[in-house]
Amino acid sequence: METIIIESLPMPASRIALGTWAMGGWMWGGSDETASISTIHAALDSGINVIDTAPVYGFGRSEELVGKALAGGRRQRALIATKVGLDWRDGQPFRNSSPARLRRELEDSLRRLRTDVIDIYQIHWPDESVPIEETAGVLAGFRRVGKIRAIGVSNFSPVQMERFQSVATIHTVQPPYNLFERQIESDVLPYAGQHGLTVLAYGALCRGLLTGKITAATRFEGDDLRKTDPKFRTPRLKQYLSAVAALEHMARERYGKDVLALAVRWLLDQGRIVALWGARRPEQLSPVSAAMGWSLDDAASREIDAILTASIHDPVGPEFMAPPARADAVQRAGSA
Repeated sequence: METIIIESLPMPASRIALGTWAMGGWMWGGSDETASISTIHAALDSGINVIDTAPVYGFGRSEELVGKALAGGRRQRALIATKVGLDWRDGQPFRNSSPARLRRELEDSLRRLRTDVIDIYQIHWPDESVPIEETAGVLAGFRRVGKIRAIGVSNFSPVQMERFQSVATIHTVQPPYNLFERQIESDVLPYAGQHGLTVLAYGALCRGLLTGKITAATRFEGDDLRKTDPKFRTPRLKQYLSAVAALEHMARERYGKDVLALAVRWLLDQGRIVALWGARRPEQLSPVSAAMGWSLDDAASREIDAILTASIHDPVGPEFMAPPARADAVQRAGSA
């Protein structure tokens, strides 16, 4: 397992992090406690020590599972990255970084995670109804009293990060980033490089598209978020599947790897990046090793870009996942 040093953490961080959104069940078709705990244990045994979660993942369920899985000696082997700043009403999340909300969430997360300190504490989404400087000051206070070790932001622009850093140091930034969603290359990624931030890239496999297992016949049930993801709808799905097929062929021909390993390796090669690997069954971690210990050359990177240009004529980003601002959520609730 490749590792990276993140300031203020007690050990090097694995360059693959276990993403636990799906374990919480919300928007992923339910939660399985036994499988989830086994997956966390398998991740630790494979060398993955960063466990990424959030209160909104299952409305506390994901954090509870992480806490239960790490109880006892395993907590000392793990770096817990969780988030703060999303509230919810009737199962619908919205942004809320009011100081009172942040303080309540911190204590709730510490309790659910069964720990006295959170390794990386991240503002989940910027809440412009609260001055960013005020939010930064609250997190700086948490760090000062030893309840968190490092500060992160998620889904922040460089302008927002600059305002935040006028008050508190940022150690990590968590944006969506994968072969198909590369919007951060024009702003967030250069900013992170200039300021020495580690990027925790979520959506590394683009909601499963880059695993090579999605087909035109795949159906999503219940509250699965891919039912509303424009990439999984006609005619775009055909374009993305065409790209996946071409990338799979290239990976086999050049490296004897599959498209999943290629996609993760490409991501890790882009800088100080930790790739979030979503899993909720131990066997879903078995391909991790195939992405370790090698790199793409310039010719391969150019070939990947050519495949994307030739296959995807109507690209779309991850914007559909953004939760509403607090005022918008209140307005929606009032008109319901």
